[in-house]
Amino acid sequence: MTTARVALAALPYPATPDESVERAIAAIAEAGRRRAHIVGFPECYVPGYRGLGHAPPPPDATWLAGAWAACAGAAARANVAVVLATERVVDGAVVATALIIDPSGTQVGFQDKVQIDPSEDGTYTPGVERRVFTVGTLTFGVVICHEGWRYPETVRFAARRGAQVVFHPHLAEAEPGGFRPTTFADPANTFHEKAMLCRAAENTCYFASVNYASAGAPTATAVTDPDGRLIAHQPYGEAGLLVVDLDLAVATGLLATRCRT
Repeated sequence: MTTARVALAALPYPATPDESVERAIAAIAEAGRRRAHIVGFPECYVPGYRGLGHAPPPPDATWLAGAWAACAGAAARANVAVVLATERVVDGAVVATALIIDPSGTQVGFQDKVQIDPSEDGTYTPGVERRVFTVGTLTFGVVICHEGWRYPETVRFAARRGAQVVFHPHLAEAEPGGFRPTTFADPANTFHEKAMLCRAAENTCYFASVNYASAGAPTATAVTDPDGRLIAHQPYGEAGLLVVDLDLAVATGLLATRCRT
């Protein structure tokens, strides 16, 4: 059996961009200590998501390059791959993205957010292409927030190209008067956690969704299996590292490959 140990870093929204890097480095180190092969972060964690009441300092390409290098150094020290949800500046525009770092600390490349939410118009510019990544025996894709909830084809793209796991960085925080779940996929909650189950089952792959840790969060950091069942989730609102062992042999992508559209 080929097993991958996946870690998801459910972290509080950082008070400053520098704190985001400090927290990311600490989480990478912990993932290494817990013998994870790869660790993923919430949407745009470095320097922090722009919107929903959050306003980090203006984008700074020089600062970002330094932050990525610091996280890459942490990955090399910990011998763990990283899905670093971040942002980048492309031709003067800000793109929500994920930087993939391998266990040697090499920055492999980016998966930009291609399908942005209408509320993000004017803040983020959509990317233009999708890809998959391979680290050791693990092939994976990345879909960012809105893409995973409302565009099933984004997950299917990765699964059809051999991805056993699709990472899903997102940000979901409590709204005034909103439902505050204590049970995963509660019928009284929104559709979002049900979508986690569906994205896995309809593509016969694992779906690894990672949210910020915040009080009353409406979605959990969670991993669902290729049959559409919950494997584990981080307690709602609780910061920490969710670590799960995944049997890659069952992530066949069968249903994704049978889709002809």
